[in-house]
Amino acid sequence: MPRDYYEVLGVGRQADEGDIKRAYRRLAMQYHPDRNDGDKEAEERFKEATEAYEVLRDPEKRARYDRFGHEGVRGAGGGGYGGFHPFDLSEALNVFMNDFGGFDSFFGGGRRRSRRDRRNGHDVRITLRLTLKDVALGTTRKVKLRTLEVCDTCDGSGSRAGSSPSPCATCGGAGEVRQATQSLLGNLISVMTCPTCQGEGVVISDPCPACQGEGRVRVEKVVDVEVPAGVSDNNYLTLRGKGSAGVRGGRAGDLIVQLEIRDDPDFQRQGDDLVYDLPVSFSQAALGADFTIDTPFGQEKVSVPPGTQSGSVLTRRGRGLPSVGRGGRGDLLVRVQVWTPQRLTPEQEALFRRLADIEGEPPTEESLGRRFWNRMKEALG
Repeated sequence: MPRDYYEVLGVGRQADEGDIKRAYRRLAMQYHPDRNDGDKEAEERFKEATEAYEVLRDPEKRARYDRFGHEGVRGAGGGGYGGFHPFDLSEALNVFMNDFGGFDSFFGGGRRRSRRDRRNGHDVRITLRLTLKDVALGTTRKVKLRTLEVCDTCDGSGSRAGSSPSPCATCGGAGEVRQATQSLLGNLISVMTCPTCQGEGVVISDPCPACQGEGRVRVEKVVDVEVPAGVSDNNYLTLRGKGSAGVRGGRAGDLIVQLEIRDDPDFQRQGDDLVYDLPVSFSQAALGADFTIDTPFGQEKVSVPPGTQSGSVLTRRGRGLPSVGRGGRGDLLVRVQVWTPQRLTPEQEALFRRLADIEGEPPTEESLGRRFWNRMKEALG
């Protein structure tokens, strides 16, 4: 049974994206194969850390892992979400290369990564507005984007069919040029990005007519955004590789989906709990009554016991919103509000006057208030 991913990276379940990235960097520095000379145990630790990082850095995979464990991201026989499966060494090295630019740049160089980053596509950010029902049940939304996609005519190469990029004559394919300057201390060698190829090492001598040599074209496309149940306002989802395509085969950016949840006219949200105000008449509060409430999950029956005071809170355990990352659900808190009629018919007035003659004295304000707050603490605690 694989170890818990949070345990592998040495972070808590509340760790943010920065904490996860820093933890992975530390472990990668310690267990990278280039630093451990064929040590199989170090290789396994490197793969294990990379697998944990690949899941926990992605909000969607992380949410599934938090709710369902390893099965949520692997599935039976490798057929789970995204077809995720345990990493082999080449996959782990690819993840490391894509995010940190390879071993040389990670441990001090940086040149190789900066060349690659120049061709990477940009992230695309959108806002997705949701209702309380969307939050309660989860939803999948289709989002239309105007963005850059790989050019079909040249398959992203940027060159016309039948031709290919040529090595840059200025830098000889290195992507950088060196310049020697005489000084009192001797020759000083400076290295700079090649001005001809902009650091790519190749030039497009015969550009593709469809994309003008960029390897990408502007399109409209529709992306399915899967929103897990229980999300909160200002949460965001990251869809890897769904942003703008990179230049001539560069890595695509991500689609960042900011979530905005509309206020609901009937329910207030307190974390994973839902609060509903139930108006009842004096006789219903005194004698007790049954009610049916329309909730995001369907109809819920609520019984108001006899003698219920205005402001009392009735708790329906586990009838609230799903808890993202922790499993389970919050509660439905029904606040009873006793309604007092503003106008009485003659018959109602006669009945209330008769009631006033025979009803007992109400409790003191102090004892009533203490009982009310005790009920609130009990309901919320």
